Amino acid sequence: MAIRDWPEDSRPREKLLKQGAAVLTDAELVAVFLRTGMVGKSAVDLGRELIDRFGGLGGLCRADRKAACAAPGVGEAKYALLQAVMEMARRTLAEDMQAGDALTSPAAVHDYLRLILRSKEYEVFCCVFLDAQNRVLAVEELFRGTLTQTSVYPREII
Repeated sequence: MAIRDWPEDSRPREKLLKQGAAVLTDAELVAVFLRTGMVGKSAVDLGRELIDRFGGLGGLCRADRKAACAAPGVGEAKYALLQAVMEMARRTLAEDMQAGDALTSPAAVHDYLRLILRSKEYEVFCCVFLDAQNRVLAVEELFRGTLTQTSVYPREII
């Protein structure tokens, strides 16, 4: 059944607008992103299939171009939109961290660097510069390596 035939309070977009994005299931979030389904499949069904295919929202968002575009319902335009949304989220979180959120634990540093470095296809050695309250002042990429390693020279760090 097409989503337009569903009761209005069950439709993902309307549900998001009335109750907020947090109440949507992963499949409903993907459905809002996709906007349309396919013949015989609603956007929610298609979203559920994509989540299963890629092992979750994270897998879908990290899928490479070839794999994503090979999935039913995802073409070049949807892949480009997904990448743009991911980059916007990354930049927003990076701005938030630099705007004053302190890195108060090793886990917070890990999460912050994972956000920044996740999309790199090569090894990176970077330094995070903090103020006295552990707020991010800057992040500098000092060395860039290959897919599996990078050479770091301590003299250049000091």
